[in-house]
Amino acid sequence: MSLKLLLVGSGKMGQAMLGGWVEGEVSPSDIAVIDPNSGNLAVAAGLGCRGYAEPSQIPADFAPDVMVLAVKPQMMGEVLPAYRAFAEKGAPVISIAAGTRIESFEAAFGDSAAIIRVMPNTPAAIRKGMLVCCANSKATDAHQEICTRLMSAIGDVSWIEDEALMDAVTGLSGSGPAYVFYMIETMTAAGIAAGLPEDLAVKLATGTVAGAGALARMSGESAAVLRQNVTSPNGTTAAGLEVLMSEDGLAPLMKKTVAAATDRSKELG
Repeated sequence: MSLKLLLVGSGKMGQAMLGGWVEGEVSPSDIAVIDPNSGNLAVAAGLGCRGYAEPSQIPADFAPDVMVLAVKPQMMGEVLPAYRAFAEKGAPVISIAAGTRIESFEAAFGDSAAIIRVMPNTPAAIRKGMLVCCANSKATDAHQEICTRLMSAIGDVSWIEDEALMDAVTGLSGSGPAYVFYMIETMTAAGIAAGLPEDLAVKLATGTVAGAGALARMSGESAAVLRQNVTSPNGTTAAGLEVLMSEDGLAPLMKKTVAAATDRSKELG
């Protein structure tokens, strides 16, 4: 893919995208990275990208085809004005900032700017992320295709038309890895309580969650069918599921968990 990219912010998610792009179709010499952190710039330079501490250092002849914003939401207000010129020259804007609405970017870059909002999650660091995108009316089919190709470098991409659904996306997949990590913690603790050595409990809990997730993703069966397949009547799995599937078990707790994260996303927006 022959594209000139401007990446604003190169923290963990920015570096995940850079790695995916460079491993894929984008030439690192066509990527300019802006980040005040010298360590982050060193990572970008190590990949062969151009790095600058501030936008004023960008060469006058650099005209990006796409601008990707990967800065913290609380920094957006002070960061955006310096990049308006690139949007005015036609570069579509892709933002991965949680909770920052499309209307905020339209206010900063003008009503004619093509804006695409993306909600990724942390498994993008190993190219296994879940990414959901939503575009404004100025983003063309070609813009959306470019976004899909760029984001596919770090995971599985889906699109929604209603931006209001981004809060639920954030509550489920954006925050979801933390729920799974906590499940690994609690499974480990339960194994230790049942008498297992800690190192074995960690190995079993982590491997079981990873293996089950891979099976769920690769199998053509639903999660419900996979659960039923491993549950023998009156067996050990059935005994465990009786607790998890009780009236006050995992289902209502998970519903409350995702709802709480969704509500918080709405508040932040």
